[in-house]
Amino acid sequence: MPWEKSTRLKSLPPYLFSEIDKKKKALFAAGKDVINLGVGDPDQPTPKFIRDAMREAIDNPTFHRYPLDEGLLEYREAIARYYKRRWNVTLDPATEIYPVIGSKEAVFHFPLSVLNAGDVVLIPEPGYPPYRSGTVFADGTPVLMPLRKENNFLPDLAGLDRKSLAKAKLLWINYPNNPTGAVASRQWMQDTVNFAHKHGLILASDSAYCETYYEDPPTCLFQLDGGKECGIEFHSLSKTFNMTGWRIGWAAGNKDLIAALAAIKSNADSGQFMALQKASAVALDNGDEESKKIREMYKKRRDTFVAAMQKAGLKAEKMPATFYQWTPVPGKRTSVEFITLLLEKANVVTTPGNGFGPSGEGYFRVALTQTEERIREACERIAKAI
Repeated sequence: MPWEKSTRLKSLPPYLFSEIDKKKKALFAAGKDVINLGVGDPDQPTPKFIRDAMREAIDNPTFHRYPLDEGLLEYREAIARYYKRRWNVTLDPATEIYPVIGSKEAVFHFPLSVLNAGDVVLIPEPGYPPYRSGTVFADGTPVLMPLRKENNFLPDLAGLDRKSLAKAKLLWINYPNNPTGAVASRQWMQDTVNFAHKHGLILASDSAYCETYYEDPPTCLFQLDGGKECGIEFHSLSKTFNMTGWRIGWAAGNKDLIAALAAIKSNADSGQFMALQKASAVALDNGDEESKKIREMYKKRRDTFVAAMQKAGLKAEKMPATFYQWTPVPGKRTSVEFITLLLEKANVVTTPGNGFGPSGEGYFRVALTQTEERIREACERIAKAI
């Protein structure tokens, strides 16, 4: 039977990482020794104490039933304790915290809860693709905010177009930043909260990388004057505890924004498996030392990558956060031309910068999700390929 995709679906570009995955699979199928520095998927296992907690929770028949829409209270209380311990922020587990099935789905669904057709959403670019795709699916209008090196990869809020700003309802920020590895100072964050209040904006902060930092700890939105009044944060356990496949995270913040997201999600899904929420509560209550070890591992890998690239005569600088290296493309090739060269000549998978937005042209992103030995080998292959 002939049929046509919806206009909404056709408006979306192919998902960046899906396209890279196709090329990677072709190399594997050909028997090549591929070093995958593409998708940010940790290579290390989830810590044993979390796996043990999950095994125990699975045997509890109470957790075999439908989850509660608002999530397991024990998990929400663990999140509240984490905020208090980490940032000295007090949140109400009943109204200001909501479990999600990984932060990606919540980032995608959130615009459906607050946008009307034509509302403008201010989106950092280069940036995580679901900011834009979630906006488009909610019939919003994405307006891109370029992140440039000369501005420390921070958006120029003062330079935003007045007409777009007048129609804007939602402002996305993401620090520590994917893909650039940049961080934002507490003062910049406070200025952004003030900007949101001045212009009547909802401020949405993607905080998936808040535990992957190498200098000062990132600022929480709710540490700031007025932050909770206008804001919502999205968190993930994926990078903090090597739990990308588990699909667990949370949203926190303004109770009305949380209630709006909850209303969308109660229609879209039935919540996350309660045994997984139980294990995640154990992770948050007992995982500070483990997350520190993981952070130190990525710092060593970052330093290894930068040293190996510089030894090969290529530009690279130490990014202050995330497990990504945002690196200039050498020579005159485009981002796609360069990463294709690395795939074909070096069997090294990386990500083209322009896949995250037009301002990413001239860069490629490296995910430090291989051992130091493999990272050194990848850099040697890159040097030979170019």
